[in-house]
Amino acid sequence: MKRWVGGALLLAPLTWLYSCSGSESRSNTAALPLAQVDATNGATISGKVLFTGAAPVMPVIDMSSNPTCERQHGERRAEIVVVNPNHTLRNTFVWIADGLPKARWQAPSAIAHLDQKGCTYQPHVQGIMVGQTLEISNSDPVNHNVHAESRVNAAWNESEPPRAETRLKRFQEQEVLIPVSCSVHPWMRSYVGVVAHPFFAVTGDDGSFSLRGVPPGTYKLEAVHERFGRKQISVTVAPQQSAVVDFTYGS
Repeated sequence: MKRWVGGALLLAPLTWLYSCSGSESRSNTAALPLAQVDATNGATISGKVLFTGAAPVMPVIDMSSNPTCERQHGERRAEIVVVNPNHTLRNTFVWIADGLPKARWQAPSAIAHLDQKGCTYQPHVQGIMVGQTLEISNSDPVNHNVHAESRVNAAWNESEPPRAETRLKRFQEQEVLIPVSCSVHPWMRSYVGVVAHPFFAVTGDDGSFSLRGVPPGTYKLEAVHERFGRKQISVTVAPQQSAVVDFTYGS
């Protein structure tokens, strides 16, 4: 097992969480061989996104402009920075940004979900594959306006009435990360990482990630956080090898 801790390159803080690093357009990948995750011989890259220093105190969200939203919560704080009790960082998108063999990866048939509930987006950060269906629903009794602020993919901004029929969307190009906002409620924001392959994860309440079935090779592994930006680490794995890679952010 190999382990790298810290020592990652911190790129410029993100004013726009956008990257198409290592991407191929769908038109360019159509003729490439279809690849599959090799769970038997593939490698595993796992680790945690650590946070050092004092956790920033997030502001309380002011929902007074919409009493219906306000009544659904006690004190609700922004999710921009969420530091877990074990000093790790939640809502960090981790993916292989470069180094995979040229191939075409089939999008899963499973549908990803983005819900508007309690006048917040749930989940706050998620990853999907190029061509995978994203189902957007509105569980609230108020009107929302879903605005995908994409740059590589076509942007869209559509109204979604209370408990309306779900909307189905697909992104055709790799883009990390796409901000999704609500034009009606400015505090509502989420992020979607659209990746051309299946090797990505989002850190949860223990700050960990795991990428399984990775082909042997040398990769640029990238962590992306909405406040703290991008960090990259180079990692090399052999068949059936496990490598542990930790990213470290700090206040």
